[in-house]
Amino acid sequence: MTSLRLFALLYSLIALQVCFSSQLEDNKIPPSLCTGHPGIPGSPGVHGSPGQPGRDGRDGRDAAPGEKGQKGDRGDPGETGMRGLTGDKGYTGEKGERGQPGECAVAPKSAFSVKLSQGQSLPQNVGDAVIFDTILLNEQGDYNTETGRFTCKVPGVYYFAVHATVYRASLQFDLMKNGHAVASYFQFYGNWPKPASLSGGSLLHLVPSDQVWVQVALTEYNGFYSSTKTDSTFTGFLVYSDWKNSAVFA
Repeated sequence: MTSLRLFALLYSLIALQVCFSSQLEDNKIPPSLCTGHPGIPGSPGVHGSPGQPGRDGRDGRDAAPGEKGQKGDRGDPGETGMRGLTGDKGYTGEKGERGQPGECAVAPKSAFSVKLSQGQSLPQNVGDAVIFDTILLNEQGDYNTETGRFTCKVPGVYYFAVHATVYRASLQFDLMKNGHAVASYFQFYGNWPKPASLSGGSLLHLVPSDQVWVQVALTEYNGFYSSTKTDSTFTGFLVYSDWKNSAVFA
């Protein structure tokens, strides 16, 4: 009987030890066995490292088209781009049709040549033009036989020449431009039995409405002479024009 009690007691101790060992391993002690005070809160843990990127989600289903939006405001102009490279030369085009004949360019003209007629009276006053009344050439009508003056119509450079036969008197005459003497000529009469001559010329630049003429410088030196065998002439012509709107001289 005593052995049975000892055996039962030993069995109970072993079972109790196994029970306590299992609870200690699980760190779970029943509150009924030991009741302690609440522990102090632990310090915050260290932040974990970033996780791995997640997988791409599945494509969603196509939704119904939305309504068309209103037109937006016009944007500001962009900056001018860089100049592009020169392109390749194109192919030669086909020959065009022949055009209509154009007008022929005509060079401006101006020329005259006049002489004194026999018995033509000479000016009585200084400043009056010598009237060369017989026309040899005056196609453009630039010389006036009534006034003895040439009037410029075409701007440019002109050459004027005067050839005088001098007889029975000395001669001094001026080539005039707009009332100013541009050249003067003189021939002294020395009681020669035959006529002498006096010639002179000058280049002048004229603009439209300029006038050129010949006048006696002194009333007593008016020895212009003309006969069937000798003449006194006045000639002028355009050397070149500076008319800018001329097709020939532009």
